Amino acid sequence: MRDLETIGAALTIAETGHLVFATLHTNSAMESINRIIDVFPSHQQPQVRAQLAFVLEGVITQTLLQKAKGRGRVMAPEIMVCTPAIRALIRDNKVHQIESSMQAGKKYGMQTLNDSLYQLYMTRQVAKEECLRAAPNANDFLRMIGEPLLDEAEPLGPAGHPQPGASRIATRR
Repeated sequence: MRDLETIGAALTIAETGHLVFATLHTNSAMESINRIIDVFPSHQQPQVRAQLAFVLEGVITQTLLQKAKGRGRVMAPEIMVCTPAIRALIRDNKVHQIESSMQAGKKYGMQTLNDSLYQLYMTRQVAKEECLRAAPNANDFLRMIGEPLLDEAEPLGPAGHPQPGASRIATRR
């Protein structure tokens, strides 16, 4: 879905009870929701938020990561299921709070990108450097794997190990 007409048609079709699958080029569930809403003029956005909150069932985003061993890639999915809490956040224009609801909604099958990265790292499918490159918040990922945070650690070298004698990192993105 790339334009107002297509997105509007998808919402209308979904409102009539039809199952609609659509793709967007976004990196997170929050970004997907914002992209759908932001394509509409500002005076229509409250109505679109209400429509979307009513018809959306879920969002799955995927990030492809280089495998740690061998050739190829592995998928790290982010999964958001539209629970009543998620619907309320969309309707009330509090999309920025969705990640916290996803973290709390694991019993509904939700997982954040960092959850996926953690699983892939712990099963040794993906190297730490690749996870840090893809992580929306590198410090959250490092906290999950029990490593020092980037603002407390030495800068990482090519093999993911601290570089001796280098200055400390203030932030990393």
